Parts: sequence; structure tokens; C-alpha cells
Amino acid sequence: MNKLPPTPVPVRVPNPAARELLKKCCAALLEKKAENLLAFYVGAQSSVTDYLVVATGSSEPHRRALRIELERVFKDNQARVVGVESSDDSGWTVVDAFDVMVHLFSPEQRDRYRLEKLWRDADQINVAKLVDGDKPAPAPTSLFAPKPKKAAVKRAKPAAAKKPAKAKKAAKPPKAAKTAKPRKKRA
Repeated sequence: MNKLPPTPVPVRVPNPAARELLKKCCAALLEKKAENLLAFYVGAQSSVTDYLVVATGSSEPHRRALRIELERVFKDNQARVVGVESSDDSGWTVVDAFDVMVHLFSPEQRDRYRLEKLWRDADQINVAKLVDGDKPAPAPTSLFAPKPKKAAVKRAKPAAAKKPAKAKKAAKPPKAAKTAKPRKKRA
């Protein structure tokens, strides 16, 4: 029996333009307060998309705002949206831009479907590092170091602009303390 050698599986190389689009999508979702944002490189496991993003929106209007912001990001970057699937009562919205696919869940549906568990073999991307990667890191601060004080700036008014001081009103005499009246007992 002649066995044929296994055919090599082509390795998909991440597209730099797709990664930049992923970065902009994640930044937009973070800006709109998406919760529990996760991103995965699934190109090695999937022929459908390169990047998968999973996020939670706290309510239907919040998920709608996230979807609208994603569509704006895709349009601004000339990325073609292949499809958008959503219904008001499902708690799950999918925005597919071919290279980047975004799933927006309600907290209940996120817990129910656990999509991130399905892609546990995929490479998870550090979203904070992805979005803030080009920003310089803030200088470390000590918990015990005194905070720098702002310099106080006094501006002198010109002599002509000063108003004459008003005479103070006489202080009112203190009010006499009220005495408590005894209550009548009900029969």
C-alpha cells in the first residue's frame, strides 16, 4: 500500500492592515465603554476571518452604540462590512468585516455562549498593549512621594480698578433658644 504524504496546510500570515483595523476597532470599543473586551488571532484555525473580537454591552442601546461606532470605524478605514446580524431580543450582535469579526453580547448571552472558550486554542491578543502600544509609558510614581504643588499666581489689580471697601453690617443679635412645650397625653 502506497501512502501519500500528508499535504501541508498553508500557514496564514497575519495581515498588517487587518491588525491595524483590529487596533482601531478595539480603541473605539474601549472609548464607548465596552466591557470585558477580548481579541484573538484565529487566522491559523479559521478560514473565515483573521481576528475575532468579543465584547459585552450592558444594554441594548449600549450594544447599538457599539455597533454604530464599529461601522463608522470600518467605513473610515475603507473596510467592507460583509454583514451585520442582530435582533433586539437576542442579546448578540455580530459585525463581520472579513478580516475582523466582532461579537457584541449582553452579559447574560456572553455567559451563556462563552465564545472565548470555543477559541481557547487561538492566540489571545493583549488589547491594552495593542491599543496603547505606540504611547509612551507613564513615568513611575511612588505612593509616598509628595505630589508637586502648583505655583500660585497672584495678579495685582491696577490701583484705579480697586473698589472702595463696603461698611460691614452690624451683627444680628442671637435668637433666643426655643423652649420645648410639654405634650398633652391622649386619653
